[in-house]
Amino acid sequence: MKKYFQSVGADAPASIVVLLVALPLCLGIALASGAPLFSGIIAGIVGGVVVGMLSGSQLSVSGPAAGLTAIVAMAIGKLHVYDAFLVAVVIAGLFQLILGFLNAGIIGDYIPNAVIKGMLAAIGLILILKQMPHLVGYDADYAGDENFKQADNANTFSELSNSLGAFSLAAIVIGVLSLGILTLWETQLFKKQVVFKYIPGPLVVVIIGAFINQYLLVSMPDAALKGKELVKLPVAENINHFFSFFTFPNFSYILNPEVWKAALTLAVVASLETLLGIEAVDKLDPLKRVTPTNRELKAQGVGNIVSGLIGGLPLTSVIVRSSANVASGAKSKVSSILHGALLLVFVLLIPSLINKIPLASLAAILVFTGYKLAKIPLFKEFYKKGLDQFIPFVVTIVAILMTDLLIGILIGIGVGLFFLLRSNFKSAIMVVNDQNNYLIRLRKDVSFLNKPIIKKKLESVPANAFVIIDATRADFIDKDIIEEINNFMLHAHLKNIRVEMKKSTYKTLHLLFNTPQTLTA
Repeated sequence: MKKYFQSVGADAPASIVVLLVALPLCLGIALASGAPLFSGIIAGIVGGVVVGMLSGSQLSVSGPAAGLTAIVAMAIGKLHVYDAFLVAVVIAGLFQLILGFLNAGIIGDYIPNAVIKGMLAAIGLILILKQMPHLVGYDADYAGDENFKQADNANTFSELSNSLGAFSLAAIVIGVLSLGILTLWETQLFKKQVVFKYIPGPLVVVIIGAFINQYLLVSMPDAALKGKELVKLPVAENINHFFSFFTFPNFSYILNPEVWKAALTLAVVASLETLLGIEAVDKLDPLKRVTPTNRELKAQGVGNIVSGLIGGLPLTSVIVRSSANVASGAKSKVSSILHGALLLVFVLLIPSLINKIPLASLAAILVFTGYKLAKIPLFKEFYKKGLDQFIPFVVTIVAILMTDLLIGILIGIGVGLFFLLRSNFKSAIMVVNDQNNYLIRLRKDVSFLNKPIIKKKLESVPANAFVIIDATRADFIDKDIIEEINNFMLHAHLKNIRVEMKKSTYKTLHLLFNTPQTLTA
């Protein structure tokens, strides 16, 4: 516990930044899901406090995720009532607990690094593209939308076009000024000043944005931002009204098959998004700490149980909030826990004050976060690593931009596996020849996938050649490969080819070398 208090000087300012990023996303995701508006706030609080305390990750931040929006909206539509859907959220949490105890967290270890970095860059570009309309005062779609195709049949790029004809001058002024302040906060001049280390730039941005808009409301009311252009937290008239925002699951629906279908879908998708998020955050962590993934699944399971029991949306580890947390200099999980606690305090005590914040200010924060995730040097770095790294990286980015997070990741993994297999084809079999002397060396694991290559290499050996087949460095040789070599050795004498075989210790190679053409064992 003492180590957490040592980093509170960095974690407290970071928690405020995460809070400002989380606010519009929690509300927007609830709105898009067809759920009560406050359900997104509940999920944000639970994700911060409950999951934050139980998780083994020091920098990950959990909350309602845009990737679950379509699933949630469909489930609520089929179940008709929100309290039935909450039963599904609780059961999904139980499924995640089981997955954690079954050590299913290992799945995250099989995702290629190029795909993870591509996902981070794609999220950065999505933030920039999706938040630009909000930056200029066009708020037709919810702030947390990450999908290419949107509910109103528009898409990421058409929305940018639409925003050009519906911008607000006040939003542009506030947005551009906010970006300027955030840029200044990153300069060495500001970083050298001790006072600026403890005052987050995003907090300054929202305060100045709110003051500018309040001034416009008094002096130029027609130009001021109103309605959908501002944060819209539910405002409770008293404590009883506040508690009325919470909804409780109706367990009489527990035998409904649709509840169980929704629960299973939520558990699988939320677990995958969490494992992806955790892998990504670990890559961003300056201290390169490794999160225990099975513990994370258990923490998410408990979080979803608690969220479902008090009316919240399902939650996952969320990359946008987590990356904002890292970029803001957080050192430990205190930042995530504090952001959840502050979210509760704000909606309970000062919602009217929070509702004065322009979405343009928050959009500027998200755009700036996106820029940090998708910097040009990252693309240069992967280009220098070679096409086998660069192509999966770029394909993942494009696929996520044009579809959604999970589909894009699956496409990226597919491309990554292709290059992995291609690399294995090249490295598993090596052929060297000097005039009519050939060395065919089998290395590492030679699977049936290498069969076309070994067949082609053996068939290309000319008549009267001398061939050494060296299997001493092979850890595994598939029986299909053994059969191809046996066939070659059986018929080598027809072309007057002499063959020398160097055996591997691999136990099944006794099937080889029992032909009269083997000159040396």
